[in-house]
Amino acid sequence: MTFLFKEFQEFRKILCVCPCCGELVRVSDLHLKVKGPTLKTWLDDYENKCQILKKKEGKFEEIEGKLRDKAHEKGRKEAQKVFNNAISPAFKALKYDPFDVKPILNPVDFVVFSEMNKKNCVSEIIMLSKKCINPQLNLIRKQVKIAINKNRYDWQVARIDEKGCISFE
Repeated sequence: MTFLFKEFQEFRKILCVCPCCGELVRVSDLHLKVKGPTLKTWLDDYENKCQILKKKEGKFEEIEGKLRDKAHEKGRKEAQKVFNNAISPAFKALKYDPFDVKPILNPVDFVVFSEMNKKNCVSEIIMLSKKCINPQLNLIRKQVKIAINKNRYDWQVARIDEKGCISFE
C-alpha cells in the first residue's frame, strides 16, 4: 500500500501542459479518457497470454491428482505383470506380495517388508538371496547377518516426494 502511495506522490511531481488551454496540470490530477478504440500493445498480448496460461494451470491442477492416481494404479498393474513374468518359480512359491519386495541386489538380493501393503504395518523384515559360490559375497552376507543379530545397524527412512525432493525421517 505504501508503494502505491509513493508512486502517486511521484505523479504529483510530474507536470503537463494542457494542449487546449496551456494550463499546467499534475499527472496525478489528470482524468484521462480515450476516444475510440485503443491500440493493443505487446504488454496487452503478454497479459492476455498470462491469464490464459493461469486458467490452463488451474484446470490442470484440478485433474493432476486424478491423473497421478490413475498412473499409479496402471504402474502397479504393470509391475505385477512384470514381476509375475520375471520372477523364478521358487520365488513365486514364497507367496509374498510383490509390492512388499524391494530389490537391493548387493549384498542381499531382496528385502521383504511383510504385509506392508495390506496392513500399512510391517510385521517382519525378511532378506532373500540366492545361494552363491562367491566367497567374498558370502562373507559380506555373513557380516550383515552378524550385524543384524547384534543390533549393530541404524535404520533411516528417506522419503522422495512426487517432485523428487528427499527428506529424512
